[in-house]
Amino acid sequence: MPYYIGDVIQDENKLIARTPEKFRETGIEVLTHTRVTGVDTAKGLVEIEGRPSLNYDYLVFATGASAFVPDIPGLDLPDVCSLRNLEDAIAIKARLKEINARRVVVVGAGFIGLEMSEALTETGIAVTVIHKDPLPANRWDPALSSMMLEELQSHGVNFVASASASVIEKGAGAPLCVKTSQGDFEGDLVLMAIGVRPNVALAKSIGLKIGETGAISVNFAQRTSVENIYAAGDCCESFHRVSRRWVNIPLGDIANKQGRVAGRNIGGRPLHFDGVVGAQSFRLFGLECAATGLTEKEAAAAGFSPVVNVTWGNTMAPAMGPRKIGLKLVADRSTGRLLGAQAVGAAGTVGRIDALSVALWNGMNLDQVGYLDLAYAPPFSAAWDVIHNAAQALGRSI
Repeated sequence: MPYYIGDVIQDENKLIARTPEKFRETGIEVLTHTRVTGVDTAKGLVEIEGRPSLNYDYLVFATGASAFVPDIPGLDLPDVCSLRNLEDAIAIKARLKEINARRVVVVGAGFIGLEMSEALTETGIAVTVIHKDPLPANRWDPALSSMMLEELQSHGVNFVASASASVIEKGAGAPLCVKTSQGDFEGDLVLMAIGVRPNVALAKSIGLKIGETGAISVNFAQRTSVENIYAAGDCCESFHRVSRRWVNIPLGDIANKQGRVAGRNIGGRPLHFDGVVGAQSFRLFGLECAATGLTEKEAAAAGFSPVVNVTWGNTMAPAMGPRKIGLKLVADRSTGRLLGAQAVGAAGTVGRIDALSVALWNGMNLDQVGYLDLAYAPPFSAAWDVIHNAAQALGRSI
């Protein structure tokens, strides 16, 4: 959606996987602008506002997640918004053009906040990012987040660190002003991009078990705690294959897989969703930013004894020119097992995290990762890839 707002994708229809009309062609009825008010699990009924109830044999919760917005004054002012779905994106893009926006304040420097910073900057809008931590993308190691900060600043983004927003008011030189612990920042529009929370109010109301993450608890078939009710997507949990714990990671690829697994099981073709390793990525101007597995804090909480290192290298053979990449690995000190990885750098960075995700999926240790058979050619890597060098270096420290 940030790429639609930034005009990289100009036709919103390309972001629609399937229209209600296309669903109907295959015999699936879609009711839009329709609110479910309750579920009677004893009778197998879905209660709908302004419509007759629907009978069900099986029910799937795919209620997704909503943007988390802190409880501060001024959220109801015009042009204070959040971005969670296509409707939000269409409205924000139209409003930016309508008011001829020149300045936007983004509160939060996670995935959406950073992607929106790039999108808005590329359309000529001056961006200020307000973030509660010293560096953006706080899941990444400070050495790697520092690269992101440099990239933001080199493209003119004003990054306000260690700042908490307390109120949004009408501004003096612009329509809106965000007051923070680090000063006041004005803009034509304010985007709240702090994070998301799973939508589970309806699930709670009918007694579905909610996991420790605050999302709907499911098993490996996507079945909930109530018979014949399934859940998929951002509203439910996934099993993390590294930590061996249930997590909630709201990403579209996970949602797609869970939805297919739920459908297969309801349709009588059993299939398990074997979990996730937490692979994720985003682009920030000229940088690829990606991570997978556990951070050292998460590893310790899961009972491991984490050891880490950060290795610097190139995404191509050095003789071909500088293409910087920083790669952090997390491993278990007692077994040498790989537990996680983070990377920031030039083109090719996400591919390396993909390779390490496969290593995590299969429980590989540092010795195995250090001698992986990776495709080599000078335009793409050195003979010893940064993955090899990082794994071998960390292995020597254990």
